[in-house]
This record gives sequence, C-alpha cells and structure tokens, in this order.
Amino acid sequence: MRAAFRVLLRLLPSLGDFAFLIPVIFLFGRMNGARTLLGDGDTGWHIRTGEWILAHGRVPHQDIFSFTRPGQPWYAWEWLSDVLMGWLHQAGGLQAVLLGAILLLCLTFALLYRLVLRKCENALIAFVLTGIAAAGSSIHWLARPHLFTMLFLIVFYSILEEKRMRLLFILPGAAVIWTNLHGGFVIGILLVGVYAMGELAVGLLAPRGKDRDLAFGRSWRYGLTMAGCIAASLINPYGWNLHLHLIRFLTSPAYFERIAEFASISFRHPLAPFFEVMLFFGLGAAFWSAAQKHFVWSMLLVGFAHLALLSIRNIPLFMIVAAPAFGQALTEWLKSPGLDSLSRRISAATDGRHWHLAVPAAAAILSIMMYRPAPAPLFQARYDSQAYPEAALAALRPADRIFTSDTWGGFLIYRRYPAKVFVDGRSDFYGPEFEAKYAEISAVRYNWESILFSYGVDTVLLAVDAPLSSALKGSPNWQTLYDDGISIVFHRIETESHN
Repeated sequence: MRAAFRVLLRLLPSLGDFAFLIPVIFLFGRMNGARTLLGDGDTGWHIRTGEWILAHGRVPHQDIFSFTRPGQPWYAWEWLSDVLMGWLHQAGGLQAVLLGAILLLCLTFALLYRLVLRKCENALIAFVLTGIAAAGSSIHWLARPHLFTMLFLIVFYSILEEKRMRLLFILPGAAVIWTNLHGGFVIGILLVGVYAMGELAVGLLAPRGKDRDLAFGRSWRYGLTMAGCIAASLINPYGWNLHLHLIRFLTSPAYFERIAEFASISFRHPLAPFFEVMLFFGLGAAFWSAAQKHFVWSMLLVGFAHLALLSIRNIPLFMIVAAPAFGQALTEWLKSPGLDSLSRRISAATDGRHWHLAVPAAAAILSIMMYRPAPAPLFQARYDSQAYPEAALAALRPADRIFTSDTWGGFLIYRRYPAKVFVDGRSDFYGPEFEAKYAEISAVRYNWESILFSYGVDTVLLAVDAPLSSALKGSPNWQTLYDDGISIVFHRIETESHN
C-alpha cells in the first residue's frame, strides 16, 4: 500500500507543474485562447523575415516589405527570433509558432515561481504571486520576440540573486544570444548595473570592516560583468550601429505619442487591478528593502515601476522583477505560526520526487486541440476574422498598392508576401517623418489624398468604422469595391489623371 501511495504521489502534479501551466490556464480559461497571441499584426512580418533569412542565408540590411521605402536601410535586430519563428512556421504552420510562444511563457513563469519560492520559502505565497505576475503581464502576451526578453530577464535575475560570483560568467554569453533575439537586451545590462550600484551603496554605508570589503568586491564584479555584457552585445550583424539605432528610436518622443503599446496604461483596463496590486505592495517592499539595506531591490522596484507607468509594454517586466522582492517582504510581514504551518503542509505535499507528467500531458492535449482538422475557436491558430480582414483578401489584386493600417500591414505581409505594403509595425524603420504622413492620412487631415497619390496608392483597405472610410466614400476619386461589415476595400478611379 505504501508503495502504491508513493507511486500515486509521484503521478500527481507538483505546485511547480501548476506554475508552469499558469499561462495555459489564463490563455484558455480567461482570455481568447491561441488567438490572443495574434492580437498584433507584427507576428506576420517576423515570420516572413525569418523565412527570408532561412532562404537567403543572411540577415537583411535593406527593406524587403514596403513599396513606400524600398531598399532603404533596415535593422532586422530581432533576426534570431525571426529565424526561430520562420523555422517553426515552415515545420508546423502557425500552430507551431503559437505553441512555441506558449512554451516560452510557461517556462518564464515556472522559473519565476522557483525564484520567488527561493526568496520567500513559502510555496503558497510564491504560487499566488506568480499567478498575479502572470495575470498582470498577460496585457502584453503576443507571439513576438519580446517574449524572449521576459524569459532572459528572469534568467539574469535568478543568476544575480544567487550571489555566487562564478555564475556571473554566464551572463555575457547569454547577452550575445539575447541581443540577437530582441532589443530588450538593454534591460539585462541595466539589471546588472543596478546590482553593481546597489552593492556600492551597501559598501559606502557599511562601517569599515569585512562586510564593507565584501560589498565593494561584489560591486566591482557586477560592474565588470556589466562591461562584459555591453561588449558581448556588440556581437550582432550590425555591430555598434544597432546600439545607436536603438538609442535614436527609444529617445524619440514621436514614437511614444503614436504607438499604442508605448502609451501609459489606462487603469480602467480589465487587467489593471493585477498591476495595481503589485505596484502598491511592490513600492511598499521597496521601502522595506531600503530599511533592510537591500538597496538593489529598492532600486529595481522603483525603476521598473517608473518604466511600467511610462509604457504599457514594460508592465510584464515590472511584474517579474517585483514578485520575488514582494514575496520576501510579504513573508516577513505575515509571519505567523498558522501561515508557517500551512506553508509546510503545502511544501510537504508538493516536495519530493514527481514524474511531472502533467506538463507533457498538457502540451500533448494542447497540440492535439490546435492541430485538429476543425479546432474549437479557442484553439484556432489564425488571426481573428472579426479583427483582421481575412475575408477581404479575395477582393485584392496581386499588383495593388494598398494603404491600410500598420497592424493590418503586418497581417498582409503574412498573407500576401511578396506583395508589398504601405506601412507595417516596424516604426523604427519607417521613422518619425513617414509615421507623421501615415498619421495625417489616418486622421483625414487636409492633405490625406495627395499623400496617397504621391505614393501611387490605388487600393485602400480599412476597418468600416475608420475615419478615413467615411472620407473615401465621399470622394469622387474612389469607389467601394468590397464591404463585409468588418473591412471595406476602395479602388482608385482614373489613377493616371492624378499622376
């Protein structure tokens, strides 16, 4: 009986298994399933970029997607992510790309759970905080390269929190990979720098003696590691020019004004309460950490809270950084025999050797559901036909020069490449001047039609409720060719007369 009971315990999922599956539970239990990850058209051009690299055996340096800026210099700085996405797409279609994105999310939050558990030593608190962090970060869950930044952030964070200096040698090598996966590698460099500054602050405030020397020694090693990560980040197809490009991009106010994911969060957003909880208690943990002379966490919590309030796309980074610090602080705040006893019981039930069958079983079930001939809506690996112009594609001609939104531009690259687009989500490539022209057209400014004519646009594809749709209906130069209540297609009349 005892042997059978031990086998049964090993078959049961551990709390770590449940932490791994938190993103799956959120995606398919609370959100719109697989299509949630396709809430942005950029996935399309990332896939096609990866396939182009695989076909040509090199990274592009000029534009390959637009008819408005053909051949212009382009930094495909997420090229390694694109290659992975392109390879997955060729191997298993869009289902494989989405399954890969889900795996990245699951691995990220499984590692976060382990880190929070290590810091607070309370399985219940660690699991709850991992769930809150996942819920808050789901505001920016998309099948795009930034998911690698979430994963590498927790990898860097875990290594730095180990406080074993010999592990720091891993970080420059990891920085090379991170740099070629996503521009968020800058966050990793800054993270190491915060540890260097935090230890320096500890050393400066400590009395002369062993503790002070140890803090200065750690600060020096972190600083050297930061320098190594900076040097390692130069190993990319564009060298130091990539860094200059990112600096120009991230310091341009125009992008923050026009790009939705760079805007600040509306606290009426349905996911805002999770962010608010972590923000409130995270800042409390920052003050507590400062009182404990744990200046690294104070700097991290305040710094990442600022970034999260500045831009919605930074919220997942703050949620990841805040969870371990909040976990340790919360354990101290809630110290009680009852909580300790409950935590020990949970740990006793989840510790020990498990066969972790729940994870591969869930992956197999998810794969089967997504690859079925007629999958249920939650498991469909395709763009939402209520949000993207899937049905309107049949009304488009192969040689059309199409104006559409930047989000739909990425979708068209995925569905119609090698046909070119007017614009897509590569804002850093198009630049503020071009983006201003795009905004003038979309907002129906006085010169919107002349800009379209100057680029030879002969077809316009829009959402039916877009302001420009009404203007085109009233213009004698355009005729409605298609309208399905979701998207509408206009063709230009007598194009040659406007040349």
